[in-house]
Amino acid sequence: MAPQGNTGAGAEAELPEYAGHYRLESRLGSGGMGVVHVAQSTSGMKLAVKIVHAEFAKDDEFRGRFRQEVAAARKVSGAFTASVVDADPDAERPWMATLFIPGPTLSDEVKRNGPLEPAQLRRLMAGLAEALRDIHRVGVVHRDLKPSNVLLAEDGPKVIDFGISRPKDSELRTETGKLIGTPPFMAPEQFRRPREVGPAADIFALGSVMVHAATGRGPFDSDSPYVVAYQVVHDEPDLTGVPANLAPLIVRCLAKEPEDRPTPDELMRELRSVAASYDTQAFIPAQRVGDEAAPGRKAAEQVRQRSGRRLHRNVLLAAAALVLIGGGVFTSLHLTGTKGPVPANTTTPQAKATAFRAWDVKPVPGSKGIPRCSYGAGKVLCVQAGLVYALDPADGGLLWRHAADTSRWNDPPALSGGLVQPLADHGNRLEALAPATGRARWQRNVPTYDGLWQTDGMLLLTGADGTVTGVRSASGDTEWSKKIPGHSAPSFTTFPGDPLLYVTSTSVDESSTRVTAVDAATGDVRWDERLDGALTPIGSEHGSVFFLSVDQVYDFAKAVIRYTPGKDATHKVALPVPRLGAQATVHDGVVYVLAGGGALEAIDVDAGRQLWHLETSVSRGSVPVSDGRHVFVAASDGRLLAVDARKGTLVGQTPARLGANSDDVIAVRPRPVLADHHIYATAPDGTVFAVDARDPSAW
Repeated sequence: MAPQGNTGAGAEAELPEYAGHYRLESRLGSGGMGVVHVAQSTSGMKLAVKIVHAEFAKDDEFRGRFRQEVAAARKVSGAFTASVVDADPDAERPWMATLFIPGPTLSDEVKRNGPLEPAQLRRLMAGLAEALRDIHRVGVVHRDLKPSNVLLAEDGPKVIDFGISRPKDSELRTETGKLIGTPPFMAPEQFRRPREVGPAADIFALGSVMVHAATGRGPFDSDSPYVVAYQVVHDEPDLTGVPANLAPLIVRCLAKEPEDRPTPDELMRELRSVAASYDTQAFIPAQRVGDEAAPGRKAAEQVRQRSGRRLHRNVLLAAAALVLIGGGVFTSLHLTGTKGPVPANTTTPQAKATAFRAWDVKPVPGSKGIPRCSYGAGKVLCVQAGLVYALDPADGGLLWRHAADTSRWNDPPALSGGLVQPLADHGNRLEALAPATGRARWQRNVPTYDGLWQTDGMLLLTGADGTVTGVRSASGDTEWSKKIPGHSAPSFTTFPGDPLLYVTSTSVDESSTRVTAVDAATGDVRWDERLDGALTPIGSEHGSVFFLSVDQVYDFAKAVIRYTPGKDATHKVALPVPRLGAQATVHDGVVYVLAGGGALEAIDVDAGRQLWHLETSVSRGSVPVSDGRHVFVAASDGRLLAVDARKGTLVGQTPARLGANSDDVIAVRPRPVLADHHIYATAPDGTVFAVDARDPSAW
């Protein structure tokens, strides 16, 4: 049959009917580099022929890489690979013919039939170890071992596609700023120092491939390649579901440092010792209960203790992300493994009734809107996609929901006056809901308003003429209506536990800011002060108000300001470096500042200095939240990060939850919510989730 037209990268003409002397019969598949066809030689031998895409055939650098692939494949014997029969790297459309090997790829096999059986896993690992020994002994490093590059033939696995392999004597080197490989199956050194990648990187990939074969996912799993890069370099592998007698060996393969990984020969020796154990094979449980760690994690800890060294963690996510952004040559293999909601009745009889288990739910399936949540009346209160709803904080169970147009406001619902205030847009009508049922307790028509805020007991509405109306949130009754002196269009900032509202107006030249504190219950001005600089309120505690001093034109935060009324005392601490797009919070006199690019720092206002600085690479993160022990930040990809508040070290993070709309830009990232030693957060895929704030390392 005539070959089909190429549907790979770029539009191009129909592929030729021949590659050299080999007639192309049907297409096996198309990838980023070329199209693979089933072909036949003149004598009738069945072949697989790879033909480079036309657009790459014009690229001299790519031709050099393809020539290297041919040379590498020819060096390796055909026992564990597809033998090269013929090739022409210099043809108008470069091609390479190898023996055709019947059988699915490991990727297709797992996708169609699920994870492999225990005996199959041992044979797969032994076969891949033999293949890598064969590849490495001729001085070749594959560098892209992954499930789609492993063929499951009748006589054992075959490693294919040497497209980015590198013979040790090759002069072709990875360019600065480029990352070559597939992130979920790359070794830490491929992100940290790609020019120094050696055979041990293939061993790390073998470990990742084995986890995929045993579980259907990788040991480092996320929809985002940037998150995977961070996990590979920093995090422990997730071996949930891996056979217990293979887990220690796989953990050794996944060691962060190349010298801590076994060689192919060592792998084969150890595999012989576990060959007889599969008749009584135990599997790692799918969930961890209480403080009982899964055997895979215990195995990881045992290996670390045996090696006597801590895992290498000196590379920041920023570096990995920059490498990826800077022209990385890779294909992203998207693995899924997001945990579903944990039902409330899954607690074992032995567990304490009050034990908290992390949970995640999607209360509005299919919604593109990110939930915005708060905590009140013993419930998690959220708005999303035209709904206000309440969740059980113990297990995420939906308690009630109520239709409300919340598209106009970014704020979550709040408990004020003992009722849920959804801050919904009903024209000139307000309503408040009973926290137990979600039913409307009162509805009131109010004057037209442009802005809406809530405090504990009051709702504040601002009109186009600058008039502010105070509405009692328990009843909907209007308490007062007046203008705030010195502010033609007041916009309020409120803080939990503070009965005052703060209104700021910055001078045209940004030399000063008028700050007015208003009593929410009466509308009376409690104090009014003009402070130096353009200031943004970020918090209040112990009678003081904290601000960021910003350059409003370029959105740079330059300093932290503490103002104490009555004492008329102002204390300023300059940031070591101006921070673009900064957000901040304060806890016990320490201000935590998160820049738009991910720099997080702690500023001790009393001491007048920076305590620590951490590059999180969380782009467009939330306002930080702190309980004094940890600082919590929600990332735009749905992760929740926890940082030690004293040391400034990352101590835990949840998986990314991007969902199907991963290209959408989130303008406002809702801040996480702390309540009763738990932290509740939301994600772009519509998930609301809860974790224990006291133990982020267990996330």
